[in-house]
Amino acid sequence: MAREIFYHGSSQLFDEFDMSHALEGDGKVKFGYGAYVTSNFATAALYAGKSNHSGHYYVYTVEVPEKKADNFISHRYPVEASLLEKVEGKLGKVTKEKYLENAGKSFRKYIALALSGKHIPDNPENAKPSVAEEKAASEFLLSLGIDFIEWPQGAWKKPWKQTNRAILDEKSIKILKIEEVELAPKGKKGTLELIDGSQKTIFEAK
Repeated sequence: MAREIFYHGSSQLFDEFDMSHALEGDGKVKFGYGAYVTSNFATAALYAGKSNHSGHYYVYTVEVPEKKADNFISHRYPVEASLLEKVEGKLGKVTKEKYLENAGKSFRKYIALALSGKHIPDNPENAKPSVAEEKAASEFLLSLGIDFIEWPQGAWKKPWKQTNRAILDEKSIKILKIEEVELAPKGKKGTLELIDGSQKTIFEAK
């Protein structure tokens, strides 16, 4: 299987990804239920600082499934016809077409609510699936060959230079390196950001 290199930031030290700890970061499932990774090392360090339970910050260099034409869904991009056909084969005709305009956000939420049997509002902005329903949607998408949900890191203007991903199967993630980093508050909001050159390798796969 072809792979790509991404990064994950955490205040926790672990040797494999476990989705039972999925909400120990910022406690949100804003972009879908999965293990969140980013193409930018400094962004991963920033995420590590969002939930500091240990007083330490770690950036994981990881291998994840390679992006192909049909193994992901993306925010701000419509649903591909091939995926829609698969979903409708399982859940029935999608009659609320507004949900098809954004595969990574509104369509994901449509699936979550459809699987639960809940009412699906006409306006996708009013769709509020629970964490359990988001998890079910990710498992459903994974069964259809979707490996991850993608959205931009930073500016949303296309083309996206850096991206984030929610990897739907944590077992598909391989940890290559773990580095402890130091963060310092920057800007008016005092957001913790990476101190350049502070990285210290504490694990590297052989």
